[in-house]
Amino acid sequence: MPNVLQITPFMYADDIEEAISFFRDLLGFELLLRHPDYAYLQRESAGMRIMQNGPEYMGQRPIGKPFRYYLDVRDVDAIFSELQPKFERFPKAGWHGPVDQWYGQRELMILAPDGGVVVFGQAIKP
Repeated sequence: MPNVLQITPFMYADDIEEAISFFRDLLGFELLLRHPDYAYLQRESAGMRIMQNGPEYMGQRPIGKPFRYYLDVRDVDAIFSELQPKFERFPKAGWHGPVDQWYGQRELMILAPDGGVVVFGQAIKP
């Protein structure tokens, strides 16, 4: 069974309500998760993660950079076990995790060459 389920982009919006409305009301996405500065929407197998623009949220990331690439996986610890030996070959790549997040995801974060963060995330059952 494949481990990687899908990749979802992050949109950083100046007006998160406007962005949610665009994807939900115009493009037919379903709003599945909403926090004050974050939303997750999905249509069929395509997901979209939206964050409110602002330095207050960006500073909360352990690597200190914005999420850009989010890969939903079945087993993030298996991904970590596979990748960890390779981290030594890439000393410039920062990484953090796997760690359980308050928003119901277990995540491994890796700094990409473009300054964004690649995240492997697994849904955690409440």
